[in-house]
Amino acid sequence: MQPKKKYSIILPVQNGGEYVKDCVQSILSQTRNDFNLLVLDNCSTDGTLQWIQSLNDERIVIYPSEKSLSIEENWGRIISIPKNEYITLIGHDDILKPGYLKLMHALIEKFPKATLYQTHFAYIDSNGKHIRSCKPMKEIENGTEFLKSILQKKIDIVGTGFMMRSKDYDDLKGIPISYPNLLFADFELWLNLAAKNYKATSPDQGFYFRLHQSTTSISTDEKYQQSFEKFIYFLEALKLKSTSFQKVIEENAALFLMHYCKSLSHRILRTPKEKRKNITVMSVIQKGKEYYYRLTSNKNFNPLSDVFILLAKMIDSNPATRSLFLLFRKIYRKPILK
Repeated sequence: MQPKKKYSIILPVQNGGEYVKDCVQSILSQTRNDFNLLVLDNCSTDGTLQWIQSLNDERIVIYPSEKSLSIEENWGRIISIPKNEYITLIGHDDILKPGYLKLMHALIEKFPKATLYQTHFAYIDSNGKHIRSCKPMKEIENGTEFLKSILQKKIDIVGTGFMMRSKDYDDLKGIPISYPNLLFADFELWLNLAAKNYKATSPDQGFYFRLHQSTTSISTDEKYQQSFEKFIYFLEALKLKSTSFQKVIEENAALFLMHYCKSLSHRILRTPKEKRKNITVMSVIQKGKEYYYRLTSNKNFNPLSDVFILLAKMIDSNPATRSLFLLFRKIYRKPILK
């Protein structure tokens, strides 16, 4: 009789290419064996499904989709499939270190009352080359402390690597699929889970998160803004849950929204005007102000006080400077508005 599985590693995928092979092999190479791999294949046409089937590994359970789904719909299927006691979600281009489950098991034993678990990690590029390690995280954070770290940009948040109880995930109705392209959806999920009790983090690195061109450019500026606005509404509702959440949000809204204005301004500048759907740097600034007023009673918020946002507005206000900027970006591809 085989021992009962404790963990489920969940992999939603559509056309994973070569990346999914590295991802799956890293999962099957775990030093612990009390897990299964649940694959939600979304009508892949590149051989992904056939390759996974060819592995013939009893730990793999495949849930093929009957029709092509959106990314939101495919990830939404997680809530409806059988899962073990603990689950973790992984992107098809990310890689688990062999000891990921061992780290998580030790973390759960050390902090059995935590409602969200995480390890440190490293970023890699499209070729698997190390970029940098994630920012250091505290071993223990309650919901408000975790939110403060997010709003102050003191930690790196990615969709891979977190672990939670299946029951808690299902009680929250899973990852909120109303976020376009699931942008910021994981922020809401992780915060809701941490708010149930607290988040525990291993100081050791457990996985690699891949950064490449599609990571930042696959979503349109419009979807990015729609998702961010939905997250603002979530924060607005979170304020009503406790005075501690309200205090953290009001004290850190300016810093968080200044970063939003700066990062989205950069996205806007590198997007040709005909592909923006009327989104401009100035409209981003106005949205930033609107969000600030929703989150705080303070009316003193001026994104143009940041020199990079001011520069972005100046570039975007003139067709000639916009064209010059796009030409420059073809030559120099590193981030400019940091």
